[in-house]
This record gives sequence, C-alpha cells and structure tokens, in this order.
Amino acid sequence: MSEDPVLAGYRQSIDNIDAAMIHILAERFRITQAVGTYKAQNKLPASDPGREERQIARLRSLAADAKLDPEFSEKFLRFIIEEVIRHHQKAADAR
Repeated sequence: MSEDPVLAGYRQSIDNIDAAMIHILAERFRITQAVGTYKAQNKLPASDPGREERQIARLRSLAADAKLDPEFSEKFLRFIIEEVIRHHQKAADAR
C-alpha cells in the first residue's frame, strides 16, 4: 500500500520545519558561544537573570500571539537558556 499523498505532504513540511529549526538553533548557539567567550574574557557572570526573565516574558507574549502555548514556549526557552549558561560557565572555567 502506498503512502497517503496528503499525509506525505504534511510530513515533508514537518521535516522541512525540523531542519530549519536545527539550523536556527545552531546559529543561535554560535552567537551565544561568542557571547560566552566575551563574558569570560571580560570576567562577566555566565548568567544574567534579569535578561533571561525579560526574554521569557517577551517570548511568552510572542507565543500567545502566535497561538502557541506560552507554557510550552517558556519550558523550551528555559531549556535553551540552561544549556547556554552551561556553555558560558565552561568558557569561564577554561580561562
């Protein structure tokens, strides 16, 4: 039995979006690596809780406007932020 062409089209779109998300995350982490290096060189803290909370509030609002669950978007962003901070701490420890 061959695959349903409508379902195949949806799946292809999902695959394309997943690939774009990976590339966007990779670019985001390239930039945050540069931030981590800069912070380490200038002896700045790895974490900036005020900025992090402002970003979360901003992205929760964007999520709501986009009809995406703000709770989900916050969990996703907090996961990314935690990983970035871990990278920044690693950069600081390497100095």
